[in-house]
Amino acid sequence: MRSLRFISAEALVSHPQVAKQSLDGVAHNLYPLLFKASYLLEQAEVIRTLLERWPLEEFWLSALLGPRSEPPEDLRDRACRACLEACVQGLADHVLRAGGPRRLRVADLTGIRDVQVQQCPCGRALGRWGRTELLARTCCRLQAEPLVAQRPIQVLADLFVTEGNFKVVVQALGPSGPAPLRVHCLSFRADSLGPSQLLHVLRLAGPGELRRLEVVHNVRLHAGHVQQLLAQVGFPQLASLTLPAKAFDAPPTSTPTPDGEDPLLTSIAWELSQMTQLTELSVAFSTLTGKIRKLLGPLRTPLRVLDLANCSLNHADMAFLADCAHSMCLEVLDLSGHSLFSLFPSTFFRLLGRAAQTLRILTLEECSIEDSHVSMLILALSPCHELCELRFLGNPLSARALRRLFTALCELPKLRCVEFPVPKDCYPEGTAYPQDELAMSKFDQQKYNVIAEDLRAVLLRAGRGDIQVCTPLFGSFDPDIQETSNELGAFLLQAFKTALENFSRALEQM
Repeated sequence: MRSLRFISAEALVSHPQVAKQSLDGVAHNLYPLLFKASYLLEQAEVIRTLLERWPLEEFWLSALLGPRSEPPEDLRDRACRACLEACVQGLADHVLRAGGPRRLRVADLTGIRDVQVQQCPCGRALGRWGRTELLARTCCRLQAEPLVAQRPIQVLADLFVTEGNFKVVVQALGPSGPAPLRVHCLSFRADSLGPSQLLHVLRLAGPGELRRLEVVHNVRLHAGHVQQLLAQVGFPQLASLTLPAKAFDAPPTSTPTPDGEDPLLTSIAWELSQMTQLTELSVAFSTLTGKIRKLLGPLRTPLRVLDLANCSLNHADMAFLADCAHSMCLEVLDLSGHSLFSLFPSTFFRLLGRAAQTLRILTLEECSIEDSHVSMLILALSPCHELCELRFLGNPLSARALRRLFTALCELPKLRCVEFPVPKDCYPEGTAYPQDELAMSKFDQQKYNVIAEDLRAVLLRAGRGDIQVCTPLFGSFDPDIQETSNELGAFLLQAFKTALENFSRALEQM
């Protein structure tokens, strides 16, 4: 229920001209209330004026939009383009405004959650890449202004850098002269960059303050690059690290050592061990056969999030995971791409038993889980009472096996989301697993709908209508990929063209 104060604030900001003229008579402690009312009603003009005249020393966007501010409605999943552009424009106006020293010292623009369906009236989102470019261009524009020297405003931001905005971000982070806005990066995502570009921009981004680093998709790194990145740049406060596919492959010019040791992996593991805040590690699609003990053993802090999807783990790796200190602290675990029940049934069972008190999200996609394995899976999941999300797409399970599994899942009290595969009954007989995208999409939709409704009925009869079930064939929504899909497509086409040219050149030489 909204308070009379907030209803009054909504009434005021609903008339932008009146609101702007009235700000001189508004108490400073009411500015946050007016800001949230303006954001809720998408009054971009008022938002810009509020930021221009912001009378407080701090502006914390996430706190202003979150449930702890009045009213307790969480607006952080509204990445509204009009409102966020108004925030940054208002910040620039605050810098340019004449008359006395600025009170604003810190502007925290982090904490916005990018979702698939926008709830704001306009329905137009400004994603992380767009927010990065907007902030960078604003910083560059202000660097060119002839301003009176004052203490710069610290701007805390989550940055997403690709080839498309690399130059402007570098200019914003490393100004050649005075900069009224100083960007401090807390979270950094990189895609479609070369290794040297990545190193350069990370050095400028202030790695000493960085909490989250995601290097994904089209950043082609090998183990030599990763070692150089961790050793030369350094990330003492890093809590979360994501590395791209094949990041632990040996450099092309490396030669195996006589004793079979991997000095690069040893160095990388040592650098990771120096990150005393590290609790999240994602190294999916890297070949780590027999290397998990060496990589994770030296870590000083137990991991809460671990992604080892498609890492070609062997018995020794799974045995280490099942018995190490990390297993008792894991909240998010991804072991997709491993035949867990065919190759490691006992160690996987032991791993889930040790993680049961903390595990919230478990992903087991394309793990060759068949009907004969369902009893073992049910037994392994039974102690996981904290489990909230279970994903097991791409496994050859029949409708009958899924019904058994869903009946058992009803006993997990905190389970809220299940992503299940298209039952193999819906595919032509003899369909091979794992499937490619074309084969995956060729199933009997009508038959699937009947089975899906039957599975939902199983949940409803058990009083578990709170569990949401779905089958996202091609993966869950990724706002960052969605936003930069055109650029990524162009990058892949260029990479394919380069590969063809190299192949043609090699043929000519032969």
